[in-house]
Amino acid sequence: MRTRVKKFQALWTLVAGIAVAAMLASAPAYAKKPEKTAKRPMVKENPDSSWKDYQKPDDATLRKELKPLQYQVTQRAATEKPFQNEYWDNHEPGLYVDVVSGEPLFTSMDKYDSGCGWPSFTRPVDPVAVTEDVDKSLGMTRVEVRSKSADSHLGHVFPDGPGPDGLRYCINSAALRFIPVSQLKSEGYGNYLVLFQSAEKKDNNMDKPKTEIATLAGGCFWGMEDILRKIPGVVDTVVGYTGGTTKNPSYEEVHSGKTGHAEAVQITFDPSKISFEELLGYFFRMHDPTTKNRQGNDVGTSYRSAIFYHSEEQREIAEKVKAEVDASGKWKNPVVTEIVPASAFYRAEEYHQDYLVKHPGGYTCHYLRP
Repeated sequence: MRTRVKKFQALWTLVAGIAVAAMLASAPAYAKKPEKTAKRPMVKENPDSSWKDYQKPDDATLRKELKPLQYQVTQRAATEKPFQNEYWDNHEPGLYVDVVSGEPLFTSMDKYDSGCGWPSFTRPVDPVAVTEDVDKSLGMTRVEVRSKSADSHLGHVFPDGPGPDGLRYCINSAALRFIPVSQLKSEGYGNYLVLFQSAEKKDNNMDKPKTEIATLAGGCFWGMEDILRKIPGVVDTVVGYTGGTTKNPSYEEVHSGKTGHAEAVQITFDPSKISFEELLGYFFRMHDPTTKNRQGNDVGTSYRSAIFYHSEEQREIAEKVKAEVDASGKWKNPVVTEIVPASAFYRAEEYHQDYLVKHPGGYTCHYLRP
């Protein structure tokens, strides 16, 4: 049986620190990158901005005002854990400010998924908002990024980003405070609304690509998601539980076999780049559709093979592809994949999401067959 996630140790060791530095220094090949950076509209200066005349308090005061991790990161240049921080996977539109002074640093429009486990940005909201220093700790030379007003340690910048300047600002969540667009005015950042209004207007004038949803179950959702998210045309993946009777089930409840749910992946895909039929082609190659309630060493109804269709068209395509796979002779035994209507889908616990991204080399019994 697969081994489940163990708790990380409370403190970083030297070895972990070096590993963190190595992760910071390279963005994985599967990183999802934003479109080419556009010219930003002018933000009018607000003379009443609290950070303009910010005076940094003494160390004792900062210790009281900041949470322990915020203090360690901003004042002692510590590094928080990847994939276990507040903003690495935050997709809400808004402004990221210095947690110490409140100075605006980055926007959600320049944020992208670099795959490193920390918030990544292509540029700061204002070039003068951050300063850079040479960092030779951990046996390597890097470029440290600090906030101008409060001199807070933020993270590092690397020359492997997707924007026109080719930069990746890898920033600690603990050094930031996020302000959603809806709260910018009430929190004194109303002059920054122009950035988001401009982007919204541009989006409304463009033909947005249409996407569709597919929900597939074929054993452990860790391995399935890891293959599915790399397929061209797949926009997003979420692992969760579906096909059962209990509302908002936990992993433990699902694997008791009493809720009737299957581990599944909900896939958002662009039909102009990959069809539902083509997606099912991958699905029938990545798992064994002939073993009822089992994939590899994983046994139980939660590991069943199933296609949860979202339309009559998807049902017809699923029946067609299943029959073709069954008649192909690639499997010695009959295909037992269920084809049933989609029902409530419950997102799994956060540690299950992108599990093999967070834990490279972790358990999986899935692979693409010829």
